[in-house]
Amino acid sequence: MAQITAFDEMYGLGDAYGRASGGEPAAVTSGYRAIQNWLDQSPPELMATRRRQAELFFRRIGITFAVYGDPDAAERLIPFDIVPRILARSEWDGLEAGLKQRVRALNAFLADVYGPRDILRAGIMPEELVLQNPGYNLHMVGKKPPGGVWTHIAGIDLVRTGPDQFYVLEDNARTPSGVSYMLENREVMLKLVPELFDQMKVAPVETYPEMLLETLASVSPRRSRSGSAPVCVLLTPGRHNSAFYEHSFLADKLGIELVEGSDLFVRDDIVYMRTTEGPERVDVIYRRLDDDFIDPLVFNPASMLGVPGLMSAYGAGNVTLANAVGTGVADDKAIYSYMPDIVRFYTGEEPILGNVPTWRCREPEALGYVLDHLAELVVKEVDGSGGYGMLIGPHAPQATLAAFAAKLKAHPEKFIAQPTLALSTCPTATDAGIAARHVDLRPFVLTGANDVKIVPGGLTRVAMTPGSLVVNSSQGGGTKDTWVVDD
Repeated sequence: MAQITAFDEMYGLGDAYGRASGGEPAAVTSGYRAIQNWLDQSPPELMATRRRQAELFFRRIGITFAVYGDPDAAERLIPFDIVPRILARSEWDGLEAGLKQRVRALNAFLADVYGPRDILRAGIMPEELVLQNPGYNLHMVGKKPPGGVWTHIAGIDLVRTGPDQFYVLEDNARTPSGVSYMLENREVMLKLVPELFDQMKVAPVETYPEMLLETLASVSPRRSRSGSAPVCVLLTPGRHNSAFYEHSFLADKLGIELVEGSDLFVRDDIVYMRTTEGPERVDVIYRRLDDDFIDPLVFNPASMLGVPGLMSAYGAGNVTLANAVGTGVADDKAIYSYMPDIVRFYTGEEPILGNVPTWRCREPEALGYVLDHLAELVVKEVDGSGGYGMLIGPHAPQATLAAFAAKLKAHPEKFIAQPTLALSTCPTATDAGIAARHVDLRPFVLTGANDVKIVPGGLTRVAMTPGSLVVNSSQGGGTKDTWVVDD
């Protein structure tokens, strides 16, 4: 397995952990000085106790994640690391500006490709890449969602490779998950290490539910017409969904009803919720259900999860769906590769946040390069997620490389490739002590009728396996609390 030298966010060097514990002190970046003092003053047995306490908290809460296709681990805890990840306020301010710019461009792109298609006529990207994309929903052509917002909740995955080097790895504009872990991680840390919060001025994330509810209410079609208080619900596929815990958690935090498709019905193009006091009109549906299952009269006729007639009510402008139907086209990793051009086209600005260099395997020249350098690259399915179906070339045996090469030759349009980045590492509590582990960051960006908002921080995902670059929970990754602190 090839070793990757990574920037460490506490020490600046990937090998400083052994030196720091072996006598020779290592320089600590300014944001982590209080963390280093805390670690120095916490004996191994105390850290072990805190780790057990954290696990006990999560078990009591019932925060689990279902792993599809793993009969031996249908429900499991996502590993939680008690050492927080630190971002300086100045670093966060730059990220926030870049995230807002990017999400505004994403919303403008979605409005355009389902409307006038100016970006296609301008030749910025191939027409077939959008119009023949599996995520492009023909039912939304010519439609405008209430409030003009397409992706109300976006999860933008960021990676870091150096002191001032942040890149967007993926855009999640359809049904991004993980915000419940961001909130629960903070609650657990407040219980476990209150002394650290006394020493460090940590920006709060607890306002996220209030911000999300305000965002949803701002795009209610009925409020704009009558001033009525909007009725919002969260639509879940049910308790067998891998993210059901998050659905129930968020509905509770928002103070709205958690519903399944059978709890809703449509009459005269208006959506109603069944209640013990009779039908109640619904204005906004925060849906955690994929497009194909949302309305059996329009999409998958076998779906028992959706609401018959929902798309008719949506088309009539009587209900808001967050996120809008059809946003999956912006999740596509081939579309992602055009995001710098998309930002320039719709904002007239240079992108604040860069993309990871990407080869589109659908292009013959790029495919040739990827095949020649497969052992050096990361290859992903354009519509993949959760870490499934990807190849990490430097870690793959020869037989796997050969099998992936055959896939690429057969269906090059289904893949993109990227360099194997040296993702930054953070101090992480392990059975053997504090060690470096690779991380990424998913901030959650909220877009309402009038503004774009972000709570400071996000969900830090951590690869718990030494040397691993895969942080996804479905692949054994864990999470950390993310602290934005004053410089």
